[in-house]
Amino acid sequence: MLQDTIIEKLKAAFQIHHLEVENESHMHNVASGSESHFKVVLVSDDFNEINKVKQHQAVYAALSDELAGPVHALALHTYSHDKWLKTQLAPASPNCMGGSKK
Repeated sequence: MLQDTIIEKLKAAFQIHHLEVENESHMHNVASGSESHFKVVLVSDDFNEINKVKQHQAVYAALSDELAGPVHALALHTYSHDKWLKTQLAPASPNCMGGSKK
C-alpha cells in the first residue's frame, strides 16, 4: 500500500513525535480504492528552527518518488513538538470541489 510506503519514508527521514497519514482519495473524484490524495500530520523536532516552507520542502524531498508518480495531492500539516503541544489538532480537509463534483 502506498500509505504504508509514505509512513515508512517519513519515519526514516524525520525524528517523529506524532505522525498521521490518511488516504483521503475517497473524498475526491477518483476511482474507488485509489491512493492519490493524502493528508499528513507530522510533528518533529526537525522542524524547530525552520519555517513552514522549509518544513514542507523537507517532506516533499522525502516523498519525491511518490509525488512524481501516484500521489496527486498531499495536504501537509507540519509542526515542531512545542507548537503541536499547543494545538494538537490539524485542520480538517475541505470537501472536493473539482471534477464532476461541482
